[in-house]
Amino acid sequence: MAKPKIRCGVAGVGSLGQHHARIYAALPGAELAGIYETSDARAAEICAKFNCRRFATLDELGANCDAVSVVVPTDRHAEVALPLLARGCHLLIEKPLCASLAEAEQVLAAARAKNCLVQVGHIEHFNPVMAFLEKHADDPRYITAERLAPYQPRGTEVGVVLDLMIHDIGIVLALVKSPIAKIDSVGVTVLSKSEDIANARLQFQNSCVANLSASRMSTKKQREIRIFQGDAYLSLDFMNQKGHLVKKSDIIAYGLKMKVGLVKAGDLSAIPVRDIPIEKGEPLALELAHFVESVREARQPKVGAALGKSALEVALTITEQIRAAQK
Repeated sequence: MAKPKIRCGVAGVGSLGQHHARIYAALPGAELAGIYETSDARAAEICAKFNCRRFATLDELGANCDAVSVVVPTDRHAEVALPLLARGCHLLIEKPLCASLAEAEQVLAAARAKNCLVQVGHIEHFNPVMAFLEKHADDPRYITAERLAPYQPRGTEVGVVLDLMIHDIGIVLALVKSPIAKIDSVGVTVLSKSEDIANARLQFQNSCVANLSASRMSTKKQREIRIFQGDAYLSLDFMNQKGHLVKKSDIIAYGLKMKVGLVKAGDLSAIPVRDIPIEKGEPLALELAHFVESVREARQPKVGAALGKSALEVALTITEQIRAAQK
């Protein structure tokens, strides 16, 4: 007997929320029950496109859904999430979890009270690049990550750390698996009210160091990470879903060949640089499929409240350091 479909909704169908609606409408095992959207014109457009209902209130949305994506500006996450949790809805809340730790605690307490799942939208954890890293980056010693984007008004209710860098914060926390010992940060405000360019150096208790850079003042988009560990160097591109690695065993083999004269000294082209075989996929579709399956099976999602809150804590610490330096 086929399992009933999970009734899904979307609160906020702007530039990102529209894609949540699109994917739910096409996802096997899910049904797009409807949306909540304050713009009449936008609501009409999305409802016509995906043949769904517009609910007048969050309470009405929650009453008709099992699971809801919260895709509104960060400073409204708690305001939107709490009425939905009161209705017993499982939530996927776009990153960051909330704008403050106090709001995050409030949301998580409400979820516990109603036994609801909360998945946080750290989308890169569902990028096929991350699946490769989780298997092969088993002992990172030094990490560099760079995330660049052109300036746009959307998202500037928070600084670039909460807007962009938090992706890489979540990634390194998942890969390093060690408490942070020290954070040093610097940032520059250019066009918005908060920092638009930021750099943070995270030193972990296991001696790993991660250097993260983020900018929303770039002429191009870029999402790259490089990882150095005892047995390999990995360089991966989250945006284009490709990368390469150099293994220590290959460097040792190169040295042996050089000793016996099979390659010339200094001929680095003889060191095999391996292209990483990555099966490409749409991260948001993979993320929402995981969310729906987590709701169906009543199991904790891959990126749950704990990681979402930890990433938020680190991001807020970096933001506070930057603001303190600017006073």
